[in-house]
Amino acid sequence: MINRLRRKFIMIAMLSVTLVVLLMTASINVFNYLSTDQTLSNTLQMIYENQGMIPQFPGGRPEKPPRGQFTPETPYSTRYFVLYYAGDGDLDRTDMRHIAAVKEEDTDRFLSIALSRGEGMGYTGNYKYYVTCVGEDRYMAIFLDCQRELHSIRTFALISLLVAAICVVLVYILIWLFSKKAIEPTVKSVEKQKRFITDASHELKTPLTVIATSLKVLEMEVGPQKWIDKAQAQTEHMTRLVNDMVTLARLDEEKPPLRFVRFDISGVVAETADSFQDFAAAKGHTLEIDVAPGLSSRGDEYAIRQLVSILLDNAVKYADSGGGIRLRLEGGKKSVVLSTSNPCAGLDTTQLDKLFDRFYRPDRSRSKQTGGFGVGLSIAQSIVEAHHGSLRAECPEEGVIQFVVVLHE
Repeated sequence: MINRLRRKFIMIAMLSVTLVVLLMTASINVFNYLSTDQTLSNTLQMIYENQGMIPQFPGGRPEKPPRGQFTPETPYSTRYFVLYYAGDGDLDRTDMRHIAAVKEEDTDRFLSIALSRGEGMGYTGNYKYYVTCVGEDRYMAIFLDCQRELHSIRTFALISLLVAAICVVLVYILIWLFSKKAIEPTVKSVEKQKRFITDASHELKTPLTVIATSLKVLEMEVGPQKWIDKAQAQTEHMTRLVNDMVTLARLDEEKPPLRFVRFDISGVVAETADSFQDFAAAKGHTLEIDVAPGLSSRGDEYAIRQLVSILLDNAVKYADSGGGIRLRLEGGKKSVVLSTSNPCAGLDTTQLDKLFDRFYRPDRSRSKQTGGFGVGLSIAQSIVEAHHGSLRAECPEEGVIQFVVVLHE
């Protein structure tokens, strides 16, 4: 239980940290991309507003510089070219003075891109373009070389993701190292509760034994009395509750006292279920047993017998009058599946998960009649969890409840 609590704490903490780091990394990269894209857009707009040129200021930075990150070096460091053409695709002239990577013979390809994309801004390869109308059926297409900017964006994204991954790993190591300290108060509280239950149970066993023995002696001396019978019934009731509490406390230990060996689970389930035939018949129920032969599993044989007994005892006690009970064992993919089903009118399907809560009884008046404590299914769940399996309650059809146990190899 403690290891399970620690793993859950680490998982929640890591999930939270990972989401925050990823969100932060994504936000930074999006901001970086939008900032770079805006700068490129401003440069294209500046070239358009200056008739296909970047203005030069020999005296240094002007009092009112053009929009964007403009410096006196901008006209010399910016690589671009301009195409002037008609709406029908006829190229009027080109300005290739500010770029060396594109030749005159490449203009047809870029002209096709401008014609197909239409007016507006966009990207093509390592270029950002701006197509705009400059007259009647006359257009200008500006292609700005942004290879350095795009490479910078990709490099920044890669580095930021790498740093984020390293940070997540470091946080995981720190959380793993300090998680034991973080959950220590909870662990101590749980340990105190388990110790209290165990100690109280052992302390109660002696007086209960004395009371039961005294009642038997008293009955021998004075004869049968209804008051003695009631006291004996309550003593037996209390004794079963104490034993169940001790069982729960032991199963909740970090290493439950279970002996795992490979055994014939088909034989164990069939034998245990067969012993309930008379009990079910006495309560007015039929018990159908469908056990696939030859199945084996690794686990504690006694605990599995107890598991089957709890499920069948629960089915017999809470099945509708005259209803049939079915137990089935079948092989799955690297697992065995055990299930019990019985009719149960008025079943609240929204409360199925609560059936495994300790001392939870949906129908308290009926529980008093059956003598249930509301801990049997909790013990069953603890046994299944100790075997690294799963137990669930479901309603396959209206008025029928089914418990399904999956035990993995």
